[in-house]
Amino acid sequence: MLILRLNKAGAPQDWLNIYQAARYYAQEKVLFELGHQSRTLLGGWNNQGQRSQMRISSIIACDGQVTQYGKIALNNRYLFRRDNYLCLYCGNRYRSSQLTRDHIIPRSQGGRNHWQNVATACARCNHQKGARTPEEARMPLLAVPFEPNLYERFYLMNRRILADQMDFLSHHFSTKRNWL
Repeated sequence: MLILRLNKAGAPQDWLNIYQAARYYAQEKVLFELGHQSRTLLGGWNNQGQRSQMRISSIIACDGQVTQYGKIALNNRYLFRRDNYLCLYCGNRYRSSQLTRDHIIPRSQGGRNHWQNVATACARCNHQKGARTPEEARMPLLAVPFEPNLYERFYLMNRRILADQMDFLSHHFSTKRNWL
């Protein structure tokens, strides 16, 4: 289980393992908790035979350094997850090893490598489209590509998001998203 760390304003900052989160609790830097899921970390035994324990929430807001995020890195892992492992031309779902990054406006026509100009495509559709636009190839896109916001970035980063974490993040997703 990864813990979602927020800054004091409630913006996502990092995914933490349980031991990193325990350090924030021990240093009394946890300002508030969100979500309804938690995990108990067990410690050692004292001389009265009592075991120490610490309850750690799945979402914690912490005092301390605030990380400023700029643009979200465009890589195939995030792209395929954004597009839900679907080919945005034929609509079929594939494993990541069967997918490619397609430039909607081909690079040979001046298209750039940015979020709004790339889509997930299976190898067959990418080859069929070639160095043409979707209109030229008569292969319309099934969804509009977009650049993920900060909250969507944290969704893309973690494959095992708990229900309360997903609920928190998804309330801040763009309305134009085509995944999930």
